[in-house]
Amino acid sequence: MASLARFETRPFIAVAVSGGPDSLALALLADRWARERAGEVCALTVDHQLRPETAAEIRRLQAWLSARAIRHEVLAWSGEKPTSGLQEAARVARYRLLAGWCREQGCLHLLTAHHCDDQIETHLIRRRAHSGPDGLAGMSAIRDLADCRVLRPLLAFPKARLVAFLDAERQRFIADPSNLNPAFERARLRRGEGIMPPAAELSGLLAEIRRLGTRRATREHDLNASLAQSLSLHPAGFAIFDPRVLSAMPHEIAERMLSALVATIGGACYPSRRERIARLHSMLVGAAKGAYTLGGCRFVRWRERILVVREIARAAKPARLMPGEHIFWDRRFKVMLPARARNFLTIGHLGPAGVVQLNRLGVPGRQSPLPRLLLPTLPAAWDDNDIVTVPHMGYARDGIGAGPHFIFRPVNPLSQAGFVVV
Repeated sequence: MASLARFETRPFIAVAVSGGPDSLALALLADRWARERAGEVCALTVDHQLRPETAAEIRRLQAWLSARAIRHEVLAWSGEKPTSGLQEAARVARYRLLAGWCREQGCLHLLTAHHCDDQIETHLIRRRAHSGPDGLAGMSAIRDLADCRVLRPLLAFPKARLVAFLDAERQRFIADPSNLNPAFERARLRRGEGIMPPAAELSGLLAEIRRLGTRRATREHDLNASLAQSLSLHPAGFAIFDPRVLSAMPHEIAERMLSALVATIGGACYPSRRERIARLHSMLVGAAKGAYTLGGCRFVRWRERILVVREIARAAKPARLMPGEHIFWDRRFKVMLPARARNFLTIGHLGPAGVVQLNRLGVPGRQSPLPRLLLPTLPAAWDDNDIVTVPHMGYARDGIGAGPHFIFRPVNPLSQAGFVVV
């Protein structure tokens, strides 16, 4: 833990615990570590409500943790479940519930029990899918979420060692049958039906994964340095950079920068294909004029610079926001309307029609320090009468009272916590 990250004097830590050997071993170890520092651990179990026997398993887990005076809370994934892509949907719901609990409780650290066997499986699955070098580096020991950070302190330890620890503790655990369900790729690997290499080759494979991880960490450091030096990111959700920096920096770093920009400004959950990024790079460093679109973004030349703005046609539709509510809109903005607001508002991009409305209201765009061509992409709010506010232009209608707060928090931030190898 000490080599992984830094913690407060009396650490408050959440541990995701299913009742299986990996997570149960982590809960016991983390509890001892926290108690030695006058801290506290809370074990969190997500009830996916997918198997009828889950309720009984959770009661057993509660009894085991209670006997060791470990706080335990259960989070339920309620509602209808998808008929396809169930594992991915369950993973998304699990992290949403875990991170939500951390936010509400003011807990900064969420521990998960991924171990080196999981790391090998991840590498092999991605290798079979022809992932690039970043994907083949496996899982990072630290992953930032919006409300907490996920820590994986067991990535250097094999599953057998965790089971041996529980045996020494005389601690029973729960075996999840879904881990052996041949419908899932990881289960087929564990049953010997996949591509798992012989045991004698595993140490060499782990060393290769660590080398890939170290190289990825170096690339990310170089990319972050280039981002900091070469472009500006505005809280209205656009970016600006000098296209000459693309020619000056290494080709790979330039394409990584463009990929990060597209994901951030376009609100994408996943990066664009490498061949599309390479084509965009060629066009931007070339002499051709005009605008280019990719991943919900427009790259527009402006005064020897490149503006990267949201492509309105690909953006989210307007959304209604009631007083006291907050929403995550366009996969880029957290929008909050204070409870003291007088009425509901509609949140959306200003758009060309909105620019015309502002001109009609006597708010010409030339009063804004922002380039006129990006005014339609600015977030704005309306009531039943007209435009209420365009915060990043500094415009608010007289007498509106409490208006909305826009916080640019894209689903893929431009720079994230660096890849960490253990």
